[in-house]
Amino acid sequence: MNKPSPEFDSLLPPLTLNRRGFLTTSLATGFTLAAGPVMASTVVTTDTNGLTAGEVKIPVADGSIPAYRAAPAGKTNLGTILVVQEIFGVHEYMKDVCRRFAKLGYLAIAPELYARQGDPSKYTENAKLFAEIVNKVPDAQVMGDLDATAKWAAANGGDPKRLGITGFCWGGRIVWLYSAHNPALKAGVAWYGRLVGDKDAMKPAHPVDIAAKMHAPVLGLYGGEDAGIPVSTVDTMKAALANGSAAAKASSFVVYPKAPHAFHADYRPSYREQEAKDGWAKAQDWFKKYL
Repeated sequence: MNKPSPEFDSLLPPLTLNRRGFLTTSLATGFTLAAGPVMASTVVTTDTNGLTAGEVKIPVADGSIPAYRAAPAGKTNLGTILVVQEIFGVHEYMKDVCRRFAKLGYLAIAPELYARQGDPSKYTENAKLFAEIVNKVPDAQVMGDLDATAKWAAANGGDPKRLGITGFCWGGRIVWLYSAHNPALKAGVAWYGRLVGDKDAMKPAHPVDIAAKMHAPVLGLYGGEDAGIPVSTVDTMKAALANGSAAAKASSFVVYPKAPHAFHADYRPSYREQEAKDGWAKAQDWFKKYL
């Protein structure tokens, strides 16, 4: 794996690792409670026929983190897609996204990036989930865990020269940051991830701050009626990308005017079938182009 970009790393505080133990050692079963009632009539369920799928352990500097991996059975040298979780962690929806990519011929893997901070599946309130887990996850930790996941994938059937990333909500923001972090990345697809925001020790930079330094083009899929991500912030990001690297300039946005946040999450009331299917088709085309 190529050495991560020093330009981006300079924006992050040093990551001090210890062996105090991981609070999450295995993945959630089913859906995370804080996400609310499951809309069973719209849930997309992808089978494992023809796939190698299930939980794996990813070695990291201070131990190991659980991840869900899906890939065509018996195949190697596969294009790899890192799947970055919503705020709700790696639950059934994220696992199914991995299987969907595996059916397309990719090795898809979703690491549990909150493993040190706690188990998001046990929370019933979003406010407590944010306060006790999400807001305690440093960007530097996430970048390191994604690097470790990419390394694991390369040693277990993936082609390190064809590395992509996609993420949803919380993970959508991470897609942009990882494009500035890892020079080996070839493409990313960010689903309604925040682009601007307040900075602190955990989040010293946001996508708009690193737009000029991106190594891989990112497709941003956003909702015009997303109450938490105004379209004006998409315009701000477009301007930042226009003055950036070749990868930044090659990045693109699709804004669905009537879509809310989390319009791809088929298990939630926010799901919008038409926009979700169109975004999924565009994501496939993006990865076909660059991977």
